Amino acid sequence: MGEKSKGYLLLIGGAEDKNRDCKILEKVVNLSGESKACLTVITVATTRPEQVGGDYVRFFSRLGVKDVVALDIKTRQEAQKDYIAERIEKSTGIFFTGGDQLRITSLLGGSRFYHALHDAYKKGVVLCGTSAGASVMSDTMIVEGDGNQTPAGSLINMAPGMGLLEEVVVDQHFAQRGRIGRLLTAVACNPYVLGVGIDEDTAILINPKAVFTVEGSGTVTVIDGSAVEYTNVSELAPGEPLAMFNAKIHVLSPGTSFDLSTRRPFPEES
Repeated sequence: MGEKSKGYLLLIGGAEDKNRDCKILEKVVNLSGESKACLTVITVATTRPEQVGGDYVRFFSRLGVKDVVALDIKTRQEAQKDYIAERIEKSTGIFFTGGDQLRITSLLGGSRFYHALHDAYKKGVVLCGTSAGASVMSDTMIVEGDGNQTPAGSLINMAPGMGLLEEVVVDQHFAQRGRIGRLLTAVACNPYVLGVGIDEDTAILINPKAVFTVEGSGTVTVIDGSAVEYTNVSELAPGEPLAMFNAKIHVLSPGTSFDLSTRRPFPEES
């Protein structure tokens, strides 16, 4: 069994509230040190880095962060630069925006940035990601797959992620884009890997003991395939429907928790 988690991760299902209560973004600020935070926004995933990075810098500044910058890393050569690694080393919080998770791994994987990020994580720096920035944190990620479809053969494509969260696959915009079919298919491909689907404006905060608590306004769906008795996933032609027997599904609301090591949910503490 892997260590699951070595530090603090805040994984957001996308479309977090930025204009009203901003509870999830406030949680990012609180975990990063509030007014003393040194917060770095990573815009690698998006094709609109100036706009997206600028928006998040304004949001976090409005919430009281004085030292917040957006890093737009365009090439693998940039990911090796001293100033990039130095900024990661001094950060108390690191935030990955949404976009395309494969852009993150292909540009940053194995780079000096990548190693500085892992070092920061092990030291207790909170790593946050929204949408694609959430999916990329695990050791395996979904990179392609239609929502609102029956679980079926060749429904998804998967690839290695950043390896910060072990034996978990994360999907986002979960209820809003009808992605339960593709998460079921991902779990069927490897029933030992937990599937975690996070709704929009919803997050999971994972601590170093590999226990997460749900934050925000929606729900989190956990699919546990460890006791699956039968699946036909390896025999399916593209589009043929999936069979999977005895998978376990948990639905967690804000305030409830889940232990990734024991695979047990817990109700909200009174």
